[in-house]
Amino acid sequence: MEMDWIWGLVGGLMIGSAAAVFLLVNGRIMGASGIVGGLVDRSGWGTWAERLAFVAGLVAIPALMRPLFTGDISTHITSNLWVVIAAGLLVGVGTRLANGCTSGHGVCGISRFSLRGMGATVFYLLAGGLAVVVFRHVLGVI
Repeated sequence: MEMDWIWGLVGGLMIGSAAAVFLLVNGRIMGASGIVGGLVDRSGWGTWAERLAFVAGLVAIPALMRPLFTGDISTHITSNLWVVIAAGLLVGVGTRLANGCTSGHGVCGISRFSLRGMGATVFYLLAGGLAVVVFRHVLGVI
């Protein structure tokens, strides 16, 4: 079995386990956009320390684990900064329109058999595929 598949499985198990622990401990869904959004628009100020710790973990854990992996990591990301900025803005708008992101709808929603989560996941996967077709094959920017 190729290592890419194994790393994907390990990463998926880690994300799923983190989502389950977050739900069991806090009684809330581990939706990253909702957690960050609550900090930005101040609607989640009641749990600001927990939200800030979550965001800090998203940034710090990969940086802390980096020394464990000495091989070359290829991301296949474009070097065009404007494309990266546009992609980030499109993802942000999409999460607001869908009232959630991949961690909230895809990981937590599907695992709870939420019809809303399943529907949102189908649409964001279709939108992602369409974006690849447009940006890579039509515009040629990635």
